[in-house]
Order: sequence, then C-alpha cells, then structure tokens
Amino acid sequence: MPIVYDKLINYPIPEVRQRLRWQDVALYNFSVGLGQDPMDEKQLDFVYEPRLKVMPSMPVVLGSPGFWSRNPDTGIDWVKIVHGEQGLTLHKPLPTEGEIIGRSRITGIVDRGAGKGALMYSEREVVDAATGERLATLTSTSFLRGDGGFGGPAGPVQQPHPEPERAPDVTLELATRPEQALVYRLNSDLNPLHIDPQVAKAAGFPRPILHGLCTFGTVCHALLRSLCDYDTTRFGRMNLRFSSPVYPGETIRTEIWHEEGGAAFRARVVERDKVVVSNGLFRLA
Repeated sequence: MPIVYDKLINYPIPEVRQRLRWQDVALYNFSVGLGQDPMDEKQLDFVYEPRLKVMPSMPVVLGSPGFWSRNPDTGIDWVKIVHGEQGLTLHKPLPTEGEIIGRSRITGIVDRGAGKGALMYSEREVVDAATGERLATLTSTSFLRGDGGFGGPAGPVQQPHPEPERAPDVTLELATRPEQALVYRLNSDLNPLHIDPQVAKAAGFPRPILHGLCTFGTVCHALLRSLCDYDTTRFGRMNLRFSSPVYPGETIRTEIWHEEGGAAFRARVVERDKVVVSNGLFRLA
C-alpha cells in the first residue's frame, strides 16, 4: 500500500508516559561514553548518583513512541527508512527522576518523485508530567528511500547549516567502546542491526553498527565538554545530519568552528577518516 499523504501527515502517533529513575539517567550517560576516565571528576557527575547530572542529549530516549512507522497502515516501506537528521532544543533543566510525557507528530512530508524517495519531518515534545512544562523539543528527518512518487508536495525542503571552509577552531577525539552498542540498546533502542551480526550482514554491513543516536550523544558530549565545560545549563540546541555509520570501538573526532551564539560542527571517524556527522549547528542557552 503506497503512502496516502493526507492520512500520513495526520497519523495519530500515540502519546507516551515514562517513569524516569536516576538509574535510567546514569545508564544513558554511561551508554554515550561518560565515565570512561574514572578519575575525571566532571565526568563522574554524570554517573555518580549523589551529584547526578543529565546529559543534554538524553531527551532522544525519553517518551519515544517506538517504531510506529513499521505499522502497515502508514504506507511506509519501513525496511528502507534511513535516519537522516536529528535536532534537539532544551527548554528547562532535565530532571533525574519523575514522570515525563512524549508527544510526537509529523510536521511535513516531501515527495522527491518516483524512484527518489521521500522526506518525512517529525517532532516530539518532552513534557514534565507533574507541571506540564516543556523540557525539550526533538526534531527528526527520515529518508523514506522506498516511498517516492505518491503525489505529495515537492517541498519545502529544510536546508542544512553550512560548514565553514577554514580549519576548525577546536577538535576533540572521544573513543567509543567495542561493546557500546550492546549497552546503548538498554535505553530501549532494540533494533537488531546493532547487536546481531547476521542482521547487520543482511543490511550490507560487515558487523553491527553503532546507533545513530549514540553517535549523537557522543558528539553532544564533545560539545558539552569543549564549549560548556560540562555546565549543562549552558547547553541550548544542537542539530546535525547523519552522513555515515560508526562501528563500535572507533574514535569520533568532533571538529568545531566558533560562531556568534554557539558553533558549527561536524564529526569524523579517525580510523577511516570518514565523515559521520555533517552540517552541525550548536547554540548556547
């Protein structure tokens, strides 16, 4: 069944309530690389419960409606979906415990034509269930490789943040661990592509790849360390485009250019000199 534009743009994505514990926060922070140096006091703040901080990127695993695009009534060829872009804006400090609500909706669909796929833009608001206050807004672009030519609008297409052509002002290398995808999936991102060698092989990869949102968290760590000195209250917004997958155990080098109010950035895998994140935008709170 092909995509029906009016039906998909109004698709009822279920609201999600989630109980948040300090253990969930510590697990997420650890899963994106915090705590690799047990003598680094600033990193211990993200894994040690008496003084626990929440990584700014954690909303990506809060209030998630799961893989709803796999439902047959969406019309989406879910096997061919690629996560193309991810954005995050923080509105208030994130709690270490409590209940949150995730409210998701589709904000746009662009038909690129038969054989050229489609773009689907979506948004999720993460809300404090006790107060009703917005904590974070997430934006995502999915490339629906198998779904072009259904007669939908040809635009507007969101433009990526430009990358400077000069050398970066700051670079920071952060290693990922060989077992990192096995840990990150405990945040409830259970796609077998990240743990099952046979599934990875069927998808065209020599071994399981790191979750794209784990790469997002690693780059968030680099920005938080390089631009905020681990002060989470200074972290306002980040957007990026996924360019290529990372294999667990590889080193991610984040390259940063200072801009008014924040920075532009990209990231590459050191071992293969391969850009994995491009067109990054960061803004201070």
